[in-house]
Amino acid sequence: MNPQLQIILQQAIQAFQDGNFESADLILREALQNNANNAHTIFELGITYTKANRFTEALTVFNCIRPYKNDDVRIPYNVGLILSLQGKYQLAIEAYDLALKIEPDDVEALINKGSTYNDIKNYVLALETLERAIQIRADIPEAWSNKGIALNNLNLYQESINAYNEAIKLTPSYHEAWSNKSIPLKNLERFLEASESCDKALSLKPDYHEAWSNKGNVLNELGHFDEAIAHYDKALSLKPDYHIAWSNKGVTLHELKRFEEAIAHYDKALSLKPDYHEAFWNKSLSLLLRGDFENGLPLYESRWDSEGVSKNVGKRFFDKPLWLGVESLQGKKILIYGEQGIGDFIQFCRYAKLVSDLGADVILEVPEMLADLMGSLEGVAQLVVKGKDLPFFDYQCPLLSLPLALNTSIPSIPASIPYIVVHPDKVSEWGRKLGERGKKRIGLVWSSMTNFGADSKRSLMLINFIEALPSEGFEYICLQKELKDIDKEFFCNYKNIRFFGDELRDFSDTAALIENLDLVISTCTSVPHLSGALGKETWILLSHVPDWRWLLDRRDSPWYPSVKLYRQPIIGDWTSVLDKIKFDLRGS
Repeated sequence: MNPQLQIILQQAIQAFQDGNFESADLILREALQNNANNAHTIFELGITYTKANRFTEALTVFNCIRPYKNDDVRIPYNVGLILSLQGKYQLAIEAYDLALKIEPDDVEALINKGSTYNDIKNYVLALETLERAIQIRADIPEAWSNKGIALNNLNLYQESINAYNEAIKLTPSYHEAWSNKSIPLKNLERFLEASESCDKALSLKPDYHEAWSNKGNVLNELGHFDEAIAHYDKALSLKPDYHIAWSNKGVTLHELKRFEEAIAHYDKALSLKPDYHEAFWNKSLSLLLRGDFENGLPLYESRWDSEGVSKNVGKRFFDKPLWLGVESLQGKKILIYGEQGIGDFIQFCRYAKLVSDLGADVILEVPEMLADLMGSLEGVAQLVVKGKDLPFFDYQCPLLSLPLALNTSIPSIPASIPYIVVHPDKVSEWGRKLGERGKKRIGLVWSSMTNFGADSKRSLMLINFIEALPSEGFEYICLQKELKDIDKEFFCNYKNIRFFGDELRDFSDTAALIENLDLVISTCTSVPHLSGALGKETWILLSHVPDWRWLLDRRDSPWYPSVKLYRQPIIGDWTSVLDKIKFDLRGS
């Protein structure tokens, strides 16, 4: 570069950085007037600065030259690239929009804009933008790979796999696509394929830290915890500041009951990325499981921002403020609503009375299948079925934020049982269906029918579950409305369990049926929450590391006085649990 031009450009850059925009403009205008070819030289200087990661200088150069080359798509495009690298995603999108205004079919700008939408978790717009790029040119693997990211985060897992396959078809050595393809495969529980996809990525790039971490995730899902830790450690040896691997390793340590280490790993992830909400969420679960509600409940609020969790909770947007226990509710109306599963709703609806006791009129929004059951819930001024128009309210609060709002600790858990009451006529109706009682009646649930991510933790096969059931002396009633395909053939040939299926129209029927039983034995599904809320004697089978609400190392539950907990002594050991239940049944 001409030394004189170099001096002039440095003067312009300094003036621009100092905020002397008029001075910068005059200096640059003079350079361009003296030699029009200087525009190309100035632009190349910006590229040089970009490659050297001197982003401030690069942006200054591009912003200086933009007025003189406002029809050059490369300038806003490169500004977008830099802003994206700096994490200024919204400004990057605006820069890409300027580029696309100049050249609407600029595929690279569309791809990078779509990728930036992925960065800010706006997957719908990411998908729209990337599909536009692919319509123009379908032979760019990055467009397909970024589309795969968007589709996976929209829970369109097979479509995501298809997109990654297109990227790999175009570039078989595309290690990022091979690694990322493992994520939707894992989400579909196609663990062998997910593992093979990671292995392929590592065969192409053995030092690719993300593939090591992704395979660790697959191994964690398979319960191969020691191997998972080894893979996370390998990822961290390659990239010590990889916050995702620190947090994911913490999840595996949690499954091994190494809670102190798990929390330390979450804290390390947060020291590297203070806004990493997945680590906050994971840390909350370890704290809550240990009974540390004081520190765990505030972190549990991170579920709204955790990318992995927020897909499974019903975040709502209202024009009324969230109530978390600060403002007075005297004379106010508050909307309380469910956000997670039916079991969660049943467990935490008990807080309606406590909120009412603060002087509030409680409006409870309920799923239709719980509407009849919740009609008599104490503390509720108005019941609204979800999907119907909501009345006026002053505040709103999701059910699982109420323990935080009301400063819940283990000793202060509201456990006045029963807090759900079934209409006597419905109880009598189910009593007639069951007929004359001759033996002790036991309600059974062995399997969840939801898409819960860790279904193996709360589902057994019927053929194994019945090992706990003495063949004589009891009448067994299935409390499941549906059966998994894997259980249907065995159930048809096993005549010792009564099944009502579609006669269980909603949870008021299930509750009335439970009221006609002596005992409920269940894995961790919604039914034992209902049984516990009714005050019915309930035995719950729990995995080695259960959901946080069941706490650790106790046979009872502070949430449900009528519940007895049966815990796996080691990971995956249902046999010991079933043997203990069988022993206790024979002694009952």
